[in-house]
Amino acid sequence: MRYQGTLYRAINPVYAREPLSGRGAELYGGRFNRKGTPALYLSLSIMTALREANQAGSLQPTTLVSYDADIGNVFDSRDDDALDVFGMDAVGLADTTWRDQMRIRGEARTQAFARELVEAGYHGLLVRSFAKGATPEDLNLVVWRWGAGAPARLTVIDDEGRLSR
Repeated sequence: MRYQGTLYRAINPVYAREPLSGRGAELYGGRFNRKGTPALYLSLSIMTALREANQAGSLQPTTLVSYDADIGNVFDSRDDDALDVFGMDAVGLADTTWRDQMRIRGEARTQAFARELVEAGYHGLLVRSFAKGATPEDLNLVVWRWGAGAPARLTVIDDEGRLSR
């Protein structure tokens, strides 16, 4: 599938000057990327982005950023048949032990799934949010390949240059 529209991300202010870097995910790893692999975890709604940023403890200072996106070749994880092709299912996507798997084996099952998607030419993954309070309608788009142009264009919406101040 192709995603065209606005995406949101609630990020640590430390990374606010580089909202396209994927540096935090690269340093620590995420459900759908290994340590050392940059990724952007974006949400289709502002509230989903805030839920994602507030998964551990109290809400900390956060910078809300919006993006204009035209991302081609996005894997839609809501398609059970497509998931099955990659040996994944909805239960596996939601597995809460991914951090333990990453620590013990070096790569969680969801990270291996994401790696296979990247190798198959996907730029991103549309997946439900697993943050506390999220519903199946709360969706994220995890992007592994992005840039200023096609086929995976992602542009920060900052007409006034606020992030560079």
